[in-house]
Amino acid sequence: MHPALAGKSEIDIIGDVHGCHDALLRLLTRLGYKEMDGVMRHPRRLAVFVGDLIDRGPGIRETLHLVERMHQAGTALVILGNHEYNAVRYSDQLLTFLVNGDEGDLPLRLLKLMDATLDQFANYPDEWEHFCRWFGSLPLFLEGDGYRIVHACWDKNLISEYRQRYSVEGINDEFVTRSKERGSFESRVVDRLTRGTSMPLPDGMQLQSKDGFIRRFFRTKFWATSPKTYGDVVFQPDPLPYDLAEHPIKSHHREDLLHYPDHALPVFFGHYWLKGRPRPLQDNVACLDYSAVNFGRLTAYRYHGEKVLREENFTWVYVDPE
Repeated sequence: MHPALAGKSEIDIIGDVHGCHDALLRLLTRLGYKEMDGVMRHPRRLAVFVGDLIDRGPGIRETLHLVERMHQAGTALVILGNHEYNAVRYSDQLLTFLVNGDEGDLPLRLLKLMDATLDQFANYPDEWEHFCRWFGSLPLFLEGDGYRIVHACWDKNLISEYRQRYSVEGINDEFVTRSKERGSFESRVVDRLTRGTSMPLPDGMQLQSKDGFIRRFFRTKFWATSPKTYGDVVFQPDPLPYDLAEHPIKSHHREDLLHYPDHALPVFFGHYWLKGRPRPLQDNVACLDYSAVNFGRLTAYRYHGEKVLREENFTWVYVDPE
């Protein structure tokens, strides 16, 4: 358990910010945080960010400065999201790109994904280098007294093995190096915990997502109970083709499904671009990513130690399209 979480049951878990700095300030203010000595603070509560602070939004630098100040002052904890992991994995190449514009062997997909971040840090390479080091110190998951927090998926077995192999809180250089090896334990951990579970689309099928990327996999629930069709397990903004959604799950795919028990500790995560009014996905499962950067809701859950999550504990602000 992180020392800051010891005996702490009053926490505010905040979903993917993606550079929506002004909305974050409004949300923190709504939650009762006030600026003191340059840091947003609450007299009793602790903020926990589920990751994906960067990319896409208009205030990425400002968001990082705000959240890191809270982190350093002990008024917030931060989990590593898949976007921060990308920054750590490609930190040297990204710094070179910022300094001299050399794309080198950076994947085009990554450059597109990080376009807003790289643009906003174009004149601040030293700041970017600093934040990449900070990202590398962030944990992949947190477990408090009665709750769990991760960016995309809680996988009990992988987390247990990770704890046996790595004693450090953040992803050290050894972990990052090994995570670049396809099929390694480290690559499976970072993929599962920061990107979630997925299934391949059949017969070479592919989808173009709303963010313009071509995908050959679709994201799946890791808590589904007795799903029968692929539509029962899909968990992403982009719908499956009707024929596939109605198709019974094949046995080898069913064997690969992860199931988070309904009696397990409450788990909180982000990552999945939900829409609509925030509410628990089941009594002990809550997603906090409600598409803030797409003019949705920047969402928090006010946790008080309850075992059954409550819809009324969600708090949010709408993100202004302007």
